[in-house]
Amino acid sequence: MQLDPVILFFLLGFGAGLLKAEMRLPSAVYELLTVVLLLSIGLKGGMELAETDWVRLLPQLGGVALMGVVLGLLAFALLRLSRKLPRSDAAAIAAHYGSVSVGTYAVAVAFLDTVGVPYEAYSAAFVVVLEVPAILLGIILVRGLRPDNGWNEVMREVFLGKGVVLLLGGLLIGLIVGAEGVAPLEPLFIDAFKGFLALFLLEMGLVAASQSGTIRRHGIFLLAFALVFPLLGATVGGLTAWLLSMSLGGAVLLATLGASASYIAAPAAMRLSVPEANPGLSLTAALAITFPFNVLVGVPLYYGVLNALYPATGG
Repeated sequence: MQLDPVILFFLLGFGAGLLKAEMRLPSAVYELLTVVLLLSIGLKGGMELAETDWVRLLPQLGGVALMGVVLGLLAFALLRLSRKLPRSDAAAIAAHYGSVSVGTYAVAVAFLDTVGVPYEAYSAAFVVVLEVPAILLGIILVRGLRPDNGWNEVMREVFLGKGVVLLLGGLLIGLIVGAEGVAPLEPLFIDAFKGFLALFLLEMGLVAASQSGTIRRHGIFLLAFALVFPLLGATVGGLTAWLLSMSLGGAVLLATLGASASYIAAPAAMRLSVPEANPGLSLTAALAITFPFNVLVGVPLYYGVLNALYPATGG
């Protein structure tokens, strides 16, 4: 199979970062790329939702929300069993791994488009649903039901963060105007999606390379967890998709979401609610280890396994 060029952009950024080349995108450009990608994913999902039976979708949304809680509890249990981390760090990392990465989801969407596998585009709604439960679980695991900053501040940080607002906003716009209404915006938000994704991955490669020193400091345990847990998360995501009668493409997307870890919403919420946790541990695991693993190995692996198993299970 030919290597997707967007992956090569990630490798270019990662290699340039390791070699300490003078190459960083201006922060304003990175912000713009993030905005366009989030809105693109949201609009695609909204257009699909406009043609979807809402009654049929509600059980899937509930099942996906439960999946976020299961992933968070599973990550927390593994981290605490190791006796390597204090409760606050274990809960913060668990919140990152129960939540999801929009960037990884975008890579999975581009991969499915490249190999020509259809999928439920309304899966973008799952990204929003999965951002929340694990973050709340992480806070409860440390603070109980009374966080230091109060639930109003926590919920504001979770629901009014840039990622959730743009993704949910795109979903609502696509849902309201449908495919016909979005058509005039397609050159920017649909046709140019892979170009924006390539530039976004170039910057992510640079950022991941910049965290390589942190990986060396925290050793083999963090590295092992950040590489093994995505496989467990993908298994949970694939099983959830099968139970929800999703297509092969939808199962690949849900497995990818289960394998991914948040590096936007969860860090902001944990800084506010669990300030004693070390953010370097969570971000390094999520962004410098799990994200590259999913981009380079994980997404093709999840597709290969599900493509082999799914027909035999009736999925």
